[in-house]
Amino acid sequence: MLIAGEASGDTLAAELVGALRWTVVPGSLDPTADVQPLRTALAPRFFGAGGPKMAAAGVELAFDLTQHSVIGISDVFMNIFKFRRLFQQLFRLALERQPDVIIGVDYGGFNLRFGRAIKQYVRAHRSRFNNWNPKIVQFVSPQVWASRPSRAYTLADNCDLLLSIFPFEKEWYARRVPKLRVEFVGHPMVERMQNAKCKMQNVKMSPAVVLLAGSRADEVRRHLPVVIGAFELLRRDLLGLRAKMVLPNEALLQSVKSIGLPSGLELQAGDVSSALAEADLAITKSGTITMECAAFGLPAVVFYKTSWPTYFIGRQIVSVKYLAMPNLMAGEEIYPEFVQDAATAENISRAALALLEDESRRAVVKAKLAGVVASLGKSGAALRAADAIVSLLP
Repeated sequence: MLIAGEASGDTLAAELVGALRWTVVPGSLDPTADVQPLRTALAPRFFGAGGPKMAAAGVELAFDLTQHSVIGISDVFMNIFKFRRLFQQLFRLALERQPDVIIGVDYGGFNLRFGRAIKQYVRAHRSRFNNWNPKIVQFVSPQVWASRPSRAYTLADNCDLLLSIFPFEKEWYARRVPKLRVEFVGHPMVERMQNAKCKMQNVKMSPAVVLLAGSRADEVRRHLPVVIGAFELLRRDLLGLRAKMVLPNEALLQSVKSIGLPSGLELQAGDVSSALAEADLAITKSGTITMECAAFGLPAVVFYKTSWPTYFIGRQIVSVKYLAMPNLMAGEEIYPEFVQDAATAENISRAALALLEDESRRAVVKAKLAGVVASLGKSGAALRAADAIVSLLP
């Protein structure tokens, strides 16, 4: 059983399913001449909740959970009854199907609660006639090192395996909850970006800027005036500037298109890798996408705006200095960051122009990004994750 609630998790889960189905599980089966072998080459079955990529990978979805993705604590509270209903639906499905392994893919707030609920049920109902005890796996650590570190104890109590994609996390957990099994499998983005670079290596557009306003409708709504404003200001100073805004799907693209856009701004649905490979600079919201920019060695300006209740709560609980993961990993501001009130078209365009016009500064940024990416490990993260999951099985 797999649960992924966001577009990035949908991609991760689909890659993991491919690794489990076609490489790891069949490869681990020993041939036997027994008429009734103890182990057979039956293909694993996958079900749960996720998005279109999981469905395409052959996961039987109870519903598309990525369609219900929200941002921030205030938005979660506004949708609390809907998420409770979805949670209960998946909980009943798990009890009915009794999977061997339940894998939460990112989406920590939901998946940590789900794993705890399953373990509590199992502990309360174990008997001679009811020995179901699924392994709980969390693929991608919640950012407990950035806020609410007490969640590490919830993981340690209810999770059989935590698959980490950042190298510093294993040591962080070992110091606090040594009983939790944590495996650093590397970042899936390394392989994705290597493949994309090979496809796009002969493409060059200059000057070109890619605009990344987000992957959710509410996120894009907040960020659209900022990125469009920054583009219009940049265009005054850089004649011939080309810009492309990438949105995750056609529905969101059409929604943005309907509001009217300035001339010279191209829209693209999906395939963010090709846009990053062609660009000289990204203007991007914070999140997973900043690591994709780093993987391409692409200079970027990072911003983020959220609701004021979410921002106020976040200020109280977030303990790290930077939002962008490349900055966190480097311990310095490689990518300029502008958050909430500071995330204005003027501030962003000014920082972007400084990067576009200073080739020596761009070279320094690229060198530092190369160091960050090198620390993420080699390609093959999905295969290593699958190996670790299979090791849990009897």
